[in-house]
Amino acid sequence: MNGAEAMVKCLEEEGVTRIFGYPGVAISPFYEALYNAGTIEHVLVRQEQAAGHAASGYARISRKAAVCVTSSGPGATNLITALATAYADSIPLIAITGQVNSNLLGRDVFQEADMRGSTESFVKYSYLVKSADDIPRIFKEAFYIASTGRKGPVLIDIPCDVQIDLLKKSFDYTSEVNIRGYKPNTKGNNPQMHKVVAAINKAKKPLICAGGGVILGNGEECVRQFCEKNNIPLVTTMMGIGVMPKNHPLYFGMLGNNGKPYANRAVANSDLLIIAGARIADRAVPKPENLEQQVNIIHIDIDTAEIGKNLGPTIPLVGDIKSIFDRLLQENISIDTANWIETLQDIKKSTVDHRVFSDKLVNPMLLVQHLSEKMDDDAIYVADVGQNQLWSADNYVMKNGRFLTSGGMGTMGYSIPAGIGAKMCTPDKQVVVVCGDGSFQMSMYELGTIAVNKVPIKILVMRNHYLGLVREHQEKTYEEHYFGVQLYDYPKYAKIAAAYDMDYFHCDSNETLDAELDRFLACDNACIMVCEVDSHNNTK
Repeated sequence: MNGAEAMVKCLEEEGVTRIFGYPGVAISPFYEALYNAGTIEHVLVRQEQAAGHAASGYARISRKAAVCVTSSGPGATNLITALATAYADSIPLIAITGQVNSNLLGRDVFQEADMRGSTESFVKYSYLVKSADDIPRIFKEAFYIASTGRKGPVLIDIPCDVQIDLLKKSFDYTSEVNIRGYKPNTKGNNPQMHKVVAAINKAKKPLICAGGGVILGNGEECVRQFCEKNNIPLVTTMMGIGVMPKNHPLYFGMLGNNGKPYANRAVANSDLLIIAGARIADRAVPKPENLEQQVNIIHIDIDTAEIGKNLGPTIPLVGDIKSIFDRLLQENISIDTANWIETLQDIKKSTVDHRVFSDKLVNPMLLVQHLSEKMDDDAIYVADVGQNQLWSADNYVMKNGRFLTSGGMGTMGYSIPAGIGAKMCTPDKQVVVVCGDGSFQMSMYELGTIAVNKVPIKILVMRNHYLGLVREHQEKTYEEHYFGVQLYDYPKYAKIAAAYDMDYFHCDSNETLDAELDRFLACDNACIMVCEVDSHNNTK
């Protein structure tokens, strides 16, 4: 067995049946081994960054580590943005990159790139494989690191000659992993747990803020049950959208600069804020020093480094969200929050949205509301980055589906490849991608991947002929000095759809919106719908 065959065997042992990649000479022995094995499907993307984003979408739906593959040099460096995106959102990925032969490392030869050094800030760990005999151990460790603790991407950089070399030892993919210094704490410290229970029992106005860690840790159900059992209201970050359905009486929206004003008021008026699996960065709480003085804070997170980074907690608790809330469900908690819930409902009812949207063309808020209401209950909504993301997060009607987006890094072009990965993971579920005309053009080459693999996802483009969020910033900050943000009238979407054998729909008014959305969602094939949005509509 050579190194490449061992790589395939490792993936088989991990239950991997599909990978996303783009080949090159430096990774060609691995591709030969894939060909001979015939056990793993390879999805050829059109650019390496898309391989990482597609694997991210796949991982977020499967809740398991997904695999992307590239060659060396520019192929590998093209992957870096996708790794940074996955790292920021704690998505478990295994990134395999080919590398020049071992004896050429450090000589600046053709298509050599120091991937360990280049990705140091964007992966949980990285390996440079020096011997074929190390492959089983490295792959086992890589999957373990990516999938435990705070999840994230792991890089395996493997020289071409190591892929060809024969193993001198018998292949042994041990079931145990013992990595010195890496022992994730999942259950929570008992004394800290007692403090948490005591703080909740003392609270008059408790509030849970759920982040993406709740979803990544499979904790949605136990967090909902805890809220319902104890009548505790909940808000979310953008990455936490989906922890609780929008129509749930205990759900009070997304907080932050671009969230619901009543969610922010709920945070400000609480006396105990329980942060669960969230970073609480600057866009969630712009002035953390004020909140720290007003509210007792419990911060629960699997990653010790996140606790206290942006918001100083009264009680820190390190552990897995699901394990901790399963334990909290068994605790004796007795609080009366009826008046607090009534106060929040009054705040919600009295909150007025002062945004004004043009009557011309399609109202983006109505678009997202009507689209998500018409989507299947378990549909997957994939939002890109820009104004479309903020309108989506603000107005998406969450039922029992999933909301995917690039939250931490804010990577334009994420949605189409992530949607491909999500749809390939769950072909029976409806997947709708929503992007702007700027973000669409950052990954529209992946329409080729959609066409060849017959991936029936639906892509909705909000077209306002601008890089809308930057234009909005220039309007408010630089006295409408618009510069470098206009996209004009290109591309011609109908022609692009036709070029890839995709169905095409178009809407330019609120009056025809519902009818066009019905046609769009009823389409069985991959399709594109362009909705014309006035360029001067803003997110806030």
